[in-house]
Amino acid sequence: MFKVKFADIGEGLTEGKVAEVLVKLGQEIKEGDALFFVETDKVNSEIPAPVGGKIAKLLISEGQEIKVGDVVVEIDDGKDSVEKTSAAPAAEEENASVVGSTPVSNDLIPSRGPAPTQQAAQSIVNQQPVATKHTDIEESFDVIVVGAGIGGYVSAIKTAQLGLKTLIIEKQYYGGVCLNVGCIPTKSLLRTAKVFEDIVHKAANLGIDMKTKEEPNINWDKALERKDGVVNKLTSGVKALLTKNGVKQIIGEASALDKNTVVVEGKKYHCDNLIIASGSVPNELPLPGFPEGREKGFLIDSTKILSLPKIPKTLTVIGGGVIGIEFGCLFAALGTKVTVLEGAPQILPMLDNEVTSLMTKILKDKYKIEIFTNAKVKEVKGKSVVFEIDGKNQEVKSDYCLESIGRKTVTKGFENIGLELSERKSIIANEYGETNLDGVYAIGDVTSKIMLAHVASHAGIVTANRIAKKANKPGAEDMKMDYSKIPSCIYSHPEIAMIGKTEQQLKAEGIEYKAFKFPFAAIGKALADDDTTGFVKIICEPKYKTLLGAHIIGNRATDMISEFTTLIECEGTITELARAIHPHPTMSEAIGEAAEALESGKSLNL
Repeated sequence: MFKVKFADIGEGLTEGKVAEVLVKLGQEIKEGDALFFVETDKVNSEIPAPVGGKIAKLLISEGQEIKVGDVVVEIDDGKDSVEKTSAAPAAEEENASVVGSTPVSNDLIPSRGPAPTQQAAQSIVNQQPVATKHTDIEESFDVIVVGAGIGGYVSAIKTAQLGLKTLIIEKQYYGGVCLNVGCIPTKSLLRTAKVFEDIVHKAANLGIDMKTKEEPNINWDKALERKDGVVNKLTSGVKALLTKNGVKQIIGEASALDKNTVVVEGKKYHCDNLIIASGSVPNELPLPGFPEGREKGFLIDSTKILSLPKIPKTLTVIGGGVIGIEFGCLFAALGTKVTVLEGAPQILPMLDNEVTSLMTKILKDKYKIEIFTNAKVKEVKGKSVVFEIDGKNQEVKSDYCLESIGRKTVTKGFENIGLELSERKSIIANEYGETNLDGVYAIGDVTSKIMLAHVASHAGIVTANRIAKKANKPGAEDMKMDYSKIPSCIYSHPEIAMIGKTEQQLKAEGIEYKAFKFPFAAIGKALADDDTTGFVKIICEPKYKTLLGAHIIGNRATDMISEFTTLIECEGTITELARAIHPHPTMSEAIGEAAEALESGKSLNL
């Protein structure tokens, strides 16, 4: 039998109040499982079980005042009663209240907070101080989250909602890259570009006559002001949400002394669980002239391009991936002459070939973007980029050059705690976000799995539930990350969205499939919107009609992809998709039409 005594959990306290009892009489528990939640005037904390076994006695109830040294729970740990011997610890004492003489441990519950002062330690039974690695802890938490990006702040809110005392640390700004210098500001400017494009090219066709013959002009300062307003509204909202949910917040750069101790601005904080959501930064090419190009402001990244003083007349984009194509579309729509340099045989190589082919045609024909594939960038000379194709050097001159070649992880501050890293220097984590260190988790870009905001956000929810589940918190679910169910979106004009496998992947893997492509040109809503470009392509397994992949290019593609995401999550088939009634007139009718063709073998409106 093991008697659990209430210990000093921080700052030399002597008493506390039981806020909630988390176990029941007769319940089987494991070492580390939460027994009860205690509140004091200095610190709140869950109290873990020092041993595993069955709850034999509960000597506390909700609202009860307890003092350090009080026996609060008795756990039957399965150990036989033995008489004291010389080998037994001198601190053992006999428990007369239990039938048969049972040794009782005088060890107190392990501290989850700072080590007690010397004076407080002397007041504990047998004058045994709680073992803590660092004696100058500022405050103790169940969970510390490093990074208030979209993954970090979501995980912090969720852990707090699940009853865990949570601290979040951010070195720069709430919302991270996505809200401040990524998804949101980019989409704000893309909206400006789309409206401008529609006015210039579609107004007359839609029956709108301009009062003057002058074409509209972009007020770039106003566009940037609107972009900043959207960002500020969202980031202030993040801070408010964290506060609303009781998450303590610190601005500063964090580093870990060990897996349970984080330092910010010279102050140390203890945690039982550490979530690393430190994100990523743009990659940089180590080529001749590039450092000088960055220093002079010619070579810019995806952050700096959002705050250019004026719309450039010419722009070179190194990298024909998602970020490069989004910015290429944005500035081309505003009148910039854009050149894209891509090292692969085609731009957007991760997409289905039919989507890539159509997008390439649109970029060239509609936006007059010059695209060079199989291009090997060699150096920057002044305001020119030198690149090689088929062994011959070429040169393109522009006002600016966007360096858009992916992102790299940020692990600074966590290099020396024993984390297992990949070859890309990303933190290796499993489907729960767990690393090789017990109690240390990694989510989002820092894991290099799929660098998308919604992936980080969902990973934050998964990890928060994992931590709460281990602590036996009510409401916690057993969730896992499934990276095969992640939708991807590109906010170009037209938009692109996909989930699952491409047709070329299925061919390469030898997987049998059926595919059908339905064009938006046959959809009434697309005709009414004067936006008929693109299609919906569905790929399914022919026997059971499970979804293998879905690919959309066209207006509202990024909204429509969620129907396929839900279908996959619910393990639905093309049959359910075809039988679902799609409202008319909507763009989503194309999904129902493509599904019907796969289901019956015949198209209705094509």
